[in-house]
Amino acid sequence: MRLVIFLVNVTINAFGMDKKNIAVVMGGYSSEFEISLNSGAVVCEALDASVYNVFAIHILKDGWLYVAENGSRQPIDKANFSFMANGEKIVPDVIFNTVHGTPGEDGYLQAYWNLLGIPHTSPNFYQSALSFNKRDCLSVLKGFGVKCANSYYINKGIEYKAENIIKIVGLPCFVKPNRAGSSYGISKVNHLEDFDAAVQNAFTEDTEVLVETALVGTEVSVGVYKLDGEIKAFMPTEIVSENEFFDYEAKYLGQSQEITPARISSEETERVQEEARKVYSILGMSGVTRSEFIIQKGEPYLIETNTTPGLSKESIIPKQVRQAGMVLGDFFGSLIEEAFKARG
Repeated sequence: MRLVIFLVNVTINAFGMDKKNIAVVMGGYSSEFEISLNSGAVVCEALDASVYNVFAIHILKDGWLYVAENGSRQPIDKANFSFMANGEKIVPDVIFNTVHGTPGEDGYLQAYWNLLGIPHTSPNFYQSALSFNKRDCLSVLKGFGVKCANSYYINKGIEYKAENIIKIVGLPCFVKPNRAGSSYGISKVNHLEDFDAAVQNAFTEDTEVLVETALVGTEVSVGVYKLDGEIKAFMPTEIVSENEFFDYEAKYLGQSQEITPARISSEETERVQEEARKVYSILGMSGVTRSEFIIQKGEPYLIETNTTPGLSKESIIPKQVRQAGMVLGDFFGSLIEEAFKARG
């Protein structure tokens, strides 16, 4: 009689038995890295320590590091995204991605994690790269009937005539970097003589510039996520900026009101939620996204969609989560579990 022995791999370590190891990745290489560090810190604080072993990972230009609570730092082994913690080698079970901008919002890290077989909470690399490129994303969505502003594109080094562009988009218009976030490099142009300076400002963030008609209406932001395979939308948040538009100071320095739910009709609420879910579905998103709209004459016009939206205490998604009666840690946990289930 042959004795067969089955070896069962059970995670028992200094961090707790049968708890998933979660790497909360933050930072990045763009102007948004400090905002991302704030987002990551909020996620680390909110996640239930009785359920997850949480590790703060900083992805910065000067290195990839695990940063322990005591401030000690350990390098990330890029061969398998592992690191040493309390004398143990940790390979994450799931990565919670809070990197804004490159390389965590434009698909680079997603492709790398996919190759390593590590599930993550953000959309996959193609979806991330497409949505990060406003020009390409809006072009795709227009083909599916999503309403967007009139637009014109400028590449650095290519001559343009401001007068010809204004004939297409009109005044006022917005001049913005094609691949950037947190309103860095964006200008609202009211007069033709200010156009060139706005383009140069946008070029400080990207070599591609998007020029759009300034829509007139109510600006709202809608968080969308997937739970048990169903696409869900939060109640819209109305953006009322004290400045000429929702710029960096309005977003992060308190120079705006963010009203949840938005002061719009029930029909407009349903319409913009439906459109946000539609964008999520068309693009094949996963995790939580945030789409920005201008509601003009009752119709939502998409401005952009963000695949790693801000999660700091000043950010819109946490406010929408709380407005929905959800606990932030539970919501973040649901994103982790969805990513873990989809790993196959």
